[in-house]
Amino acid sequence: MPKVKVRREDLKPGEVLCTYCTARCCRYFALPIETPTTWQDFDHMRWYIMHGRSAVFVDDNTWYLLVFGDCENLLEDHRCGIYHTRPQICRTYSTDNCEYDNNSCYDKYFETQEQVWEYAEAVLPPKPQPRKKAGTPNLPALPMLN
Repeated sequence: MPKVKVRREDLKPGEVLCTYCTARCCRYFALPIETPTTWQDFDHMRWYIMHGRSAVFVDDNTWYLLVFGDCENLLEDHRCGIYHTRPQICRTYSTDNCEYDNNSCYDKYFETQEQVWEYAEAVLPPKPQPRKKAGTPNLPALPMLN
């Protein structure tokens, strides 16, 4: 049965916002990461994204690694199957500022390794090229960092 979208301000006293939600907060987790400043930092971001079902985003100048995956305790009705014994991070989370009615618009959002590399090329100085020894054949450049 599809959930009915209600506005927060239309909730009746004692009514729980989660009743109308599809559990967006239980379908991913995001961890802050260091702001990338080097080619190696951006190469690490590419590596994260290459592992599938992940992205990197920036919100209020903080960079995050976003990992998609439903909580193993999420029930078909979008409720928590272990509500009374849920982890502390879930207990601390509040619907006061949850993303129920948030359109997930971030300052920056990267979902492919090509996007990461393109952004790095736009904001970083050119990568230093290794010095070539005399008599070394010209080989095409590899896109990977060592």
